[in-house]
Amino acid sequence: MKAGDPVTVSKLSLDGTIAWQYEGRVLRREPDAVALEALFDHPDTPFQGTLLKQGDRFVETFYTGRWYNIFEIHDRDDGQVKGWYCNIGRPAVVSEGSVSYVDLALDLWVSTDGKQTVLDEDEFDGLELDEAARRQACAALAELQQAFRRDMG
Repeated sequence: MKAGDPVTVSKLSLDGTIAWQYEGRVLRREPDAVALEALFDHPDTPFQGTLLKQGDRFVETFYTGRWYNIFEIHDRDDGQVKGWYCNIGRPAVVSEGSVSYVDLALDLWVSTDGKQTVLDEDEFDGLELDEAARRQACAALAELQQAFRRDMG
């Protein structure tokens, strides 16, 4: 997998079924991560005080050893960063032409002013996870929150 290659991203449910799938392009491949570019393919949608527009550029980083991925969202019209959407999930599986991860419902939204909003806690609480996986997910959320506080503070 190299820069410019097409890639299919699969967000999987806990039972391994595909919950959402879309296409992107590889920006860079590292030993423990892959960064992709994908365009938002839904109609314009208000979200957490910003407007996600069809065609917004998502720069998505998936890690093979971390329990999260990070989407940096850029406006389709002026390229400005709108914020960061972070999915808590099992480490990504990266293979030729595909990236997949098991989504664990818990999400973190970070706006450009540094405000953090944890999303979908009720859904996360309702998942049938073993205690080790639940601890990993909570630790991943805490790691992300600390990293954004450090980087934006």
